[in-house]
Amino acid sequence: MKITRFILVGLSSVMMFSCVSSKKLKSCEKNYAQLDSIYRAMQADYAKCREKHAADEATIESLKNLATNYKSNNTEILGQMKDLSIISSSQAESIKKSLDNIGVKDAYIKDLQTAMNRKDSMNMALVINLKSAIGNLNDKDINIKVDKGVVYVDISDKLLFNSGKYNVTEPAKVVLGKVAKVLEAQPSIEFLVEGHTDNVPYKEGVLLDNWDLSVKRATAVVRILQNQYHIAPARMTAAGRSEYVPATNNDSKEGKAENRRTRIVILPQLDQFFQLLEKPKG
Repeated sequence: MKITRFILVGLSSVMMFSCVSSKKLKSCEKNYAQLDSIYRAMQADYAKCREKHAADEATIESLKNLATNYKSNNTEILGQMKDLSIISSSQAESIKKSLDNIGVKDAYIKDLQTAMNRKDSMNMALVINLKSAIGNLNDKDINIKVDKGVVYVDISDKLLFNSGKYNVTEPAKVVLGKVAKVLEAQPSIEFLVEGHTDNVPYKEGVLLDNWDLSVKRATAVVRILQNQYHIAPARMTAAGRSEYVPATNNDSKEGKAENRRTRIVILPQLDQFFQLLEKPKG
């Protein structure tokens, strides 16, 4: 809302001066349209994140209620067994340990909730930063999204390469530079660069097929990020997926064009979740 308000105030100021040319006014209107498009896309992403967060909250609340019920039932059973004097000291100690474990698991659930909230917030910030850096490019040329907690950046091969080639075009290097600037600001993030093709058989020069082409295109992008924009190579993995993971079917010209793409996958930091999973004892 602050961005929109700022743009409206700016445009109002421009309109007040009769000496401003129509060319400048059109330029301002174009800039407003671009920023408004980015803002609306951010709102849509934010709404999706809120929906996912609500679902996570419901799952965690269900687990907490289950743990509370277990604890209540065990306490009641323990009291009944003591009253009947039919419980041994070893059995009482075992039940006590079970109740203690429930407390540990409750703390574990809270830690998971914190971790999931933090991950969702980081993904949302990353998507907003990427969209802001890249600007109002056609969604058919570049698409940034979050799916199942993972951030994807899909770039069409029409933007990156000439037909049947694997050398990155000069305009595409500028786009990759904008992506690199955002990734460079997050040094803990690792990512995968995937090459994808359509199902049209390919053979040119030393390349045997679409496997070779998809790998060469992925490594070409990785080399640009490393050599021209100084992204640490240890943070990147290059992979060729050929025609076997299509975004849509290859039955039409449009479908084939959509499948010819390079995908940057922001890899989740699984080590943090493995550490949480190792926390509960007993």
